[in-house]
Amino acid sequence: MKRYIKSALAPAAALLISLASTSCLNDLDKEPISPKIDLNVNNDGLLNKCYANFGINGNGSGSNSDDDPDVKGFNDAGMTGLVRAMFNMNELPTDEATCSWGDGLQELNSAKFDPSHAWVKLYYTRLTLGITFCNQYLQVAGGEDKQKTAECRFLRAMQYYLLMDAYGNVGFSTTLEKPHRMERAELYKWLVEELNTIEPDLAEPRVKTGSDADYGRVDKAACWLLLSRLYLNAEVYTGKAEWQKAKDYAKKVMDSPYDINTTSAGRWSAYQLVFMGDNDKTAASKEILFPIVNISGKTASYGNSLFLIAACFDPSMHANPDDPNGSNGLVGQQWIGLHPRVTLLKKFFPSTSAPEVPSYEMTSQAGDDRAIFWGQGRTYEIENITKSAEGYGVCKFLNYNSDNSTNTDPAFADMDWPFMRAAEAYLNYAEADARLNGGKTSQEGTRVLNKLRDRAHASTRAESSSYSLNEICDEWAREFYFEGMRRTTLVRFGLFGGSTGYNWDWKGGEAAGKDFEAYKNIYPIPLTQLQSNSNLKQNPGYTN
Repeated sequence: MKRYIKSALAPAAALLISLASTSCLNDLDKEPISPKIDLNVNNDGLLNKCYANFGINGNGSGSNSDDDPDVKGFNDAGMTGLVRAMFNMNELPTDEATCSWGDGLQELNSAKFDPSHAWVKLYYTRLTLGITFCNQYLQVAGGEDKQKTAECRFLRAMQYYLLMDAYGNVGFSTTLEKPHRMERAELYKWLVEELNTIEPDLAEPRVKTGSDADYGRVDKAACWLLLSRLYLNAEVYTGKAEWQKAKDYAKKVMDSPYDINTTSAGRWSAYQLVFMGDNDKTAASKEILFPIVNISGKTASYGNSLFLIAACFDPSMHANPDDPNGSNGLVGQQWIGLHPRVTLLKKFFPSTSAPEVPSYEMTSQAGDDRAIFWGQGRTYEIENITKSAEGYGVCKFLNYNSDNSTNTDPAFADMDWPFMRAAEAYLNYAEADARLNGGKTSQEGTRVLNKLRDRAHASTRAESSSYSLNEICDEWAREFYFEGMRRTTLVRFGLFGGSTGYNWDWKGGEAAGKDFEAYKNIYPIPLTQLQSNSNLKQNPGYTN
């Protein structure tokens, strides 16, 4: 795909001149319903745009990556990327992350959003726009190549899944006509049927690297992992649990060529390699089922990897002690705004405060390679959530190459965003196993989770022991913090909205934490969507 993106970017950009004009957030009175179709656009360019919606913000590239954005209405077009919006919506209201900036992020920190909230509108718009791109490709070229058609249908299904997970009952269409309203349980059923239908036409699972022409394109393993995720959350979406199916599809991923990376390189742990600038070239590539490709100088974006790297760092942090002036492997990109909540730090340091040490010392003191936090010169507690100087830093995401080589344009990220990775299958399997066995893992479930913890050099129970659901929920945080999954996890465990009995710092907007309403387990349908589409209805609890 790194080659695929290069060859197809130009025709994809030509397409979007006509398509993006109906989805601007500056007036937000329209949605992309019937965009004009240019039948002369190269079909590979159309498919590439379906992939590109996950990674780039519009039709520019390199230093001009935010020129001509697909979604307008923000002063900074770099804010409109899908991964960036997914992070803000699924991390900031949870026990993992805070952001000190404005631009509507304080309302997400405190779960005080409403149908007019900018990020609520943006995330819905970005996802439905991506679905429209897929519908356009399928209308124009859906019968030409079975594998490419299946890939496009997968990308559409992934975005419908994210839409359903965040908003519940949403607009739905497989054509370029105005969406009708689909209940969450009905959309869940459609997604399961759709993924099972396309699975035979997807490529067989094969680990790919950045030098492969098809790198970045999804195959059967991505389909299995999304099915496992759907089944794991089935009780939330439909009221009926599907734990065995979640476990079965997780096992299909674990039995595939994809697996967690267990190979380290120099000072970099096996876990750290998954989040570095050359993760498409090292042993870490076998863990990433669906990478969002970044090529500095060509497909650079402020909406995925660069955002997560830059927003976690200030200039005083240097994650590589061999390069104390390099900070994060990016030049001039230290924006410090994101911080771990104390509750996340306590997942690694349950009995004491996390020490005030650099990230490369934090992991050894935590006894866990995943505790990649910066404490030196930082405050442990966050007394004012709007001050960037307060709170620890996160050094999990880096633009360094593991072999100390440099990237093409060090002002932009080369780290491919691991949108889906094999570690999820391990946790899906262990959690489903525990839920099938009275809340404790069986011997096999324990073995699977131990393998994941062994990779992190975490203290691991003996094979005869078991993990409780509470321990598994904490393990989700340790393994996947800041990857845009936490809200979904907390909702599934009954720990997000409502009287949950689970508290965290700054929950609900108070330093000591307080519960917020149960109806906030899903976001409101954006007011602009309701105004432009009379088929839609607002979710319960929200006032238009």
